Amino acid sequence: MTSAMEDAHILMSMTYASRANPDVSANDFNEILQQAQVNNAANGITGMLTFNKDYFLQTIEGPRAQINRLLYSLIADPRHHDLQVIETRELKHRAWSKWSMNYASPTEKNAAIYLKYSTTIDFNPYLLSAEAAYNLMNELSDQHD
Repeated sequence: MTSAMEDAHILMSMTYASRANPDVSANDFNEILQQAQVNNAANGITGMLTFNKDYFLQTIEGPRAQINRLLYSLIADPRHHDLQVIETRELKHRAWSKWSMNYASPTEKNAAIYLKYSTTIDFNPYLLSAEAAYNLMNELSDQHD
């Protein structure tokens, strides 16, 4: 049996999509983002988040044990539902090591990036392949460098 310390050395990434509950306001979202930044920094988690009024798409990176714990708390969070894991994988290095949680909102400036990876006119992360989700998040994060 492996100990938690050995497990902490295995770095992984998880990307998921979820649906925002209709009563999630801009204020609620700002609280989610601030809470994620504080908690992630304390737990060695980095990542990228995008949100429009209907959907969350997030990639988180960190020690496997921490990612698993975070997944359980995300599933239990009443501010969203229908969480679906798009991809998990082991990493050799982090893609978003600079950010405890980077955020990209849909704007006119980056609308073309969303359309490039979307299968419909309206952004729906549930329809993205793992590769498309990863590439979308990378392009959006490049806008924030």
